[in-house]
Amino acid sequence: MKSYRKELWFEVPSRRALINITPHVEECLRESGITEGLVLVNAMHITASVFINDDEAGLHHDYDVWLEKLAPHEPVSQYRHNVGEDNADAHMKRQIMGREVVVAVTEGRLDFGTWERIFYGEFDGRRRKRALVKIIGQ
Repeated sequence: MKSYRKELWFEVPSRRALINITPHVEECLRESGITEGLVLVNAMHITASVFINDDEAGLHHDYDVWLEKLAPHEPVSQYRHNVGEDNADAHMKRQIMGREVVVAVTEGRLDFGTWERIFYGEFDGRRRKRALVKIIGQ
């Protein structure tokens, strides 16, 4: 069995963003030479997420609105975690959206459903962040 590891780095200028990282993960898969196995992609920050869904702007807008209703950023004083910080909502948004995804690799390709894509969800951006890609197989 072979394994491959790579960190993907992102500069997110806004506080929140959803980034389709599928092409980056597909490039990692090509670099790995693995044709049968599993890909793990996880956020390396506790205020970010990796998830699978549709790459559709309306859905992304709906996620942003929904997450803000569930864990509003302001007023920051509503969170005990925010004593000296302002990102408690980002921790909660990450918890809702999840830390990682695992995708099967079949015949050298990500074994997705029709509209599935991998996203990096940033909830406390404005600085350099990363996600880990780990591929195992043969």
